Amino acid sequence: MGEAAREVEYEQMLLGRHSFLHQRAGRRRHGALERSAYILLSRLEVQGPMSIGELSDAFGLDASTLNRQTAAVLRAGLAERVPDPEGGMARKFRMTEAGVEALREEREGVVASLDRVMADWPEEDIAAFAAYLRRFNAGIERLSGRPWPRP
Repeated sequence: MGEAAREVEYEQMLLGRHSFLHQRAGRRRHGALERSAYILLSRLEVQGPMSIGELSDAFGLDASTLNRQTAAVLRAGLAERVPDPEGGMARKFRMTEAGVEALREEREGVVASLDRVMADWPEEDIAAFAAYLRRFNAGIERLSGRPWPRP
């Protein structure tokens, strides 16, 4: 492993431990989305209704894990089960209006936190950072065989 890859590993580990982006005023906001709900709703937002099998393939998680995650968003009223819009047998999960709004609010909060973190960065540095993150994620998706659709 090259020295630069070691630096990426270390910084990626540090990034993963930060919960700052999902915090307001130093503590978790009441009503904030759990990380798994944030990711699940983000996928439904870009892809549309998905079955447990499709979610399992997309996330590389077993159905029991996804059943727990989808049960939580169903209980919270953030998603609902609907017949397959294409006429298939499996029921699918679709975001509710409350889910759309909760995701929008959470995303706005994360973007506001990012704005504070990068307040002294030139716009071209932020754009370059976003491009590198997109490239990094695309490499992971290519190796895992699980591409993430982008809006």
